[in-house]
Amino acid sequence: MAKKNKKDERDRHDGQAEGALAPKMKRKEYERQMRVLHGELAAMQEWVKDSGTKICVVFEGRDTAGKGGTIKRITERVSPRVFRVVALPTPTEREKTQMYLQRYVQHFPAAGEVVIFDRSWYNRAGVERVMGFCQPEETERFLELTPGFEKAMTDSGILLLKYWLEVSPGEQTRRLESRISDPRKTWKLSPMDLKSYSRWYDYSRARDAMFAATDTAWAPWYVADAEDKKRARLNIISHLLSQVPYKPPPHQDVKLPRRQPRGGYREPDLPWRRIPAPF
Repeated sequence: MAKKNKKDERDRHDGQAEGALAPKMKRKEYERQMRVLHGELAAMQEWVKDSGTKICVVFEGRDTAGKGGTIKRITERVSPRVFRVVALPTPTEREKTQMYLQRYVQHFPAAGEVVIFDRSWYNRAGVERVMGFCQPEETERFLELTPGFEKAMTDSGILLLKYWLEVSPGEQTRRLESRISDPRKTWKLSPMDLKSYSRWYDYSRARDAMFAATDTAWAPWYVADAEDKKRARLNIISHLLSQVPYKPPPHQDVKLPRRQPRGGYREPDLPWRRIPAPF
């Protein structure tokens, strides 16, 4: 049996120690709390539509920190016509010749919309910097210009919320190993994840520089401890709701109308192609 790397063992221990501060939330309690928050998100949605509010939510963070899962829980009970998720692929050759922020601007919210970025323009401050996809001066220029860019966003009436999800080295290792062994999760494991895994402290330095340059009064960074995914999702959704000045719509008593009479209609004798029903 191969010897275990001492650093990997230390990382695992670090993750367990941090996770031990709060026990993992039980599924039943998690779903109970999530049901309440989903109701509030639905209420917020109606307010956003009626008021014409524009909301932009940015999710960044460590690999495996749970950005996708959090976004899924935010959007699963609301309308995709109001809540829109943007997860852009690698830029095309044409997009590479554009102003860097150009391909993101076209996805910004109009009145009555909530746009959620699953990673965003901050790729330039994170993965592009760490993996060498841009020059150091390009990152520095980005960090210099971004506060002004985001000030223009908020001045135009966009409510901008930026979240960073953080996990320990040990928990990241556990989640990546789960992706390797679980066929339901292998699609989440990209070659970039493997390359990035060994550069933990390069990403830490990039995160620190990003916070120092772009944590502003008009667009602050909110950091979520994502060691326990369930708690992180609840905490993020609760915080998001607290940042939006929505008011629940008044309750309406709704009664279903009567259906029209049959009027001589008969079901036709058609050879319907019904799907198999093994369940």
